[in-house]
Amino acid sequence: MTRVICIVDDEEELVKNLKIEIQSLRPEWELHTFSDGLKALQMIMGGKVDLVLTDIAMPDMDGYELFWRVKDYDEKIPVIMMTGFGYDPNHVLVRAKVDGLKDVIFKPFDVEKLVALIDRKINVK
Repeated sequence: MTRVICIVDDEEELVKNLKIEIQSLRPEWELHTFSDGLKALQMIMGGKVDLVLTDIAMPDMDGYELFWRVKDYDEKIPVIMMTGFGYDPNHVLVRAKVDGLKDVIFKPFDVEKLVALIDRKINVK
C-alpha cells in the first residue's frame, strides 16, 4: 500500500537529502517535499496525506501553525515535528504537546529511527 508523506522544511538541501534517504529505505512511499507550510497545507487539504513531517522554525507558517491547521482539518493525520532547539519548559512546543502533538525529533536525527517512527504512526490508522 502506498503511503503519502508530506515533508516540510525551509532548508531545501535538508529536505532534498532527507527525501533521498527515506526513499532508499521505503521506496514504496510517495514523498512530497515543501519549503513552506502554506504550500504543504494546500496539498494536505487537497488530497490524501498519511503523515506530515515538519520543521518547527519556518518563515511563512511555522510548524506549530501547520500542526494546528492540520489537526483542525483532520485530527487523524499524524504530525511529527523536527527541531534543532533543546527542551524549554516555556517553549510553545509544550503547548503543542498539550494540544495533542505526540512526536518531536531533535536534529540531527537518525533517519532509520525516523522511518521506524513513521512506520508506527502510519500503520496505527
